[in-house]
Amino acid sequence: MSDSIIIKQITLADVNALSVIALQAYCDHYLHLWHDGGEWYKQKSFSVEQLSGELKNTNAKFYLICINNDACGFLKLNIDVVLDSYEDINSLELERIYIAKFATGRGVGRYSMEFVLGLAKELDKKMIWLKVMDSSADAISFYKKQGFEICGTYHLDFEQMKEEFRGMYVMKRNIA
Repeated sequence: MSDSIIIKQITLADVNALSVIALQAYCDHYLHLWHDGGEWYKQKSFSVEQLSGELKNTNAKFYLICINNDACGFLKLNIDVVLDSYEDINSLELERIYIAKFATGRGVGRYSMEFVLGLAKELDKKMIWLKVMDSSADAISFYKKQGFEICGTYHLDFEQMKEEFRGMYVMKRNIA
């Protein structure tokens, strides 16, 4: 039997569930980046208070990813955010795609990217862009397989983050 994957938009009423899955997925993959085990970043990014504020932003859309009715990750999209040097292109930013470890390797990432592409087309976007850790070879490879290409770099300035993990690539995918 194959897994059933669904993606549904999150509202403010879902903020507690969003916080739980965000923390789980983040902790599964990213704690090694931090001198403090990620405590500062988890509070800054995934507390109910922080996520509630982000959910009130009409330009941001959050989606819960479920596999066999179990929350396994989330997406955060910024609907109208242009990429530097591409100001004339109507684009969408995929700010976050986090998937819990138990769901990796089960087609959830590919399904989620197809969802984002479909939504971008529906919104008449011409490009999707994102940032990815330059040390995340698997994620970079995944995005390249999804049609993204590296088009720039970025550097995080979080003092709590280990210096060797502060580099990021900016990747984009044009939509035909």
